[in-house]
Amino acid sequence: MTETKKNRTIMAFAVSVCLIILLGTMALYMREYRRSAFESNWFDFLSVFCETMVENDPEMEQMILDSLKFSEKYGTLDGRFLEQYGYRSEDFGNSVPTGLVMISVAVMSVLICGFLFIWWYPDRQKRSRIAELTDYLECINTGGEGTILMTKEDEFSHLQDEMYKTVTELYRTREQAVAAKINYAENLANIAHQLKTPITAAHLSLQMVVGNENYVSQVKKQLERLRYLEDALLTLSKIDAGVLKLESEEVDIYTVLNLAVDNLSDILSQKRVNVSIPEKGCVTFQGDMEWTMEALMNLMKNCMEHSPQGGMIHCDYSSNLLYTEIRIWDEGAGFAAEDLPHLFERFYRGNKQKEAAGKEIDRNDTGVGIGLSLARSILELQNGIITARNLPQGGACFEIRIYSH
Repeated sequence: MTETKKNRTIMAFAVSVCLIILLGTMALYMREYRRSAFESNWFDFLSVFCETMVENDPEMEQMILDSLKFSEKYGTLDGRFLEQYGYRSEDFGNSVPTGLVMISVAVMSVLICGFLFIWWYPDRQKRSRIAELTDYLECINTGGEGTILMTKEDEFSHLQDEMYKTVTELYRTREQAVAAKINYAENLANIAHQLKTPITAAHLSLQMVVGNENYVSQVKKQLERLRYLEDALLTLSKIDAGVLKLESEEVDIYTVLNLAVDNLSDILSQKRVNVSIPEKGCVTFQGDMEWTMEALMNLMKNCMEHSPQGGMIHCDYSSNLLYTEIRIWDEGAGFAAEDLPHLFERFYRGNKQKEAAGKEIDRNDTGVGIGLSLARSILELQNGIITARNLPQGGACFEIRIYSH
């Protein structure tokens, strides 16, 4: 028997019992009511009869009273004549039986309890099933394996089947996505490793080239560009696969900004761009020193590439209870409006760089459209976010917020 049929059977049984009890009580009440009415009429008639007999023959009074004592157990009587001798109608029968009142109260109680049970039991079953299915979904959403529920045939059976199908499909989709992600990261890592061999060989060969120094310089720059691309792709592949391990230590912002500038000192000197870092005391956050420095270097390189000769890159930082903020901005022309929504997309270089490509306006440009994307990925791994905007007075500004929780 299914759960639904079982509930319906219980409800039908409870209703039937209540109806039977109600009909029986009504029949008993009518019987007792008619009996009481008959006894009451009979007593009145007997009382008048006895009164007439005594008036006609006073000597029969004692004989009539003795006869009435014998008949007390057979009915209910009432009348004014017998009251003067100490008789009451209750001595011969009850006009309203006490048992009938008690039965009526009991029947009403049973009916009320029965109807309450009819409504409560199915509702309890439904709430129990809903709670069971809800717990199952919560287990899935929190990353649990989702134990299989016991199959029950009720009105929730179809919903339960569809939930199982959906969860199974989600598991399968997630496994495919994870496999595709790992495969992508492995392919990217393979590409990066394949690039490393020819780059190293080209560097060794370049050291043996004698002659055109300008040609050697250009080849060296392109090789440096390839080397940076190889390192960036390898790092991104680790981030995508979730295998890049970051330390969690106290990072001093003033220190990490200066380390980033020291690593960029050569290219900053070539373009004659200076970096201003104010000393604002000990301002720290929990993160990884080396990878934070890598992210800041990419942001500073972007600012440098868009700064004029002899320009200045500015840095500032602060901290509050919610987050630590780092700001880096330049004195260049700022970002193109159409580039702002896409700045942190992988391999996006911007319209200005695309127009300059092939025109050799700036042969020192080594951008490959991956630095900002790499910086964002590193900062997000440390519970941070990064945004870019143009300043009102001109120049591009990067804002970093690394949250405490």
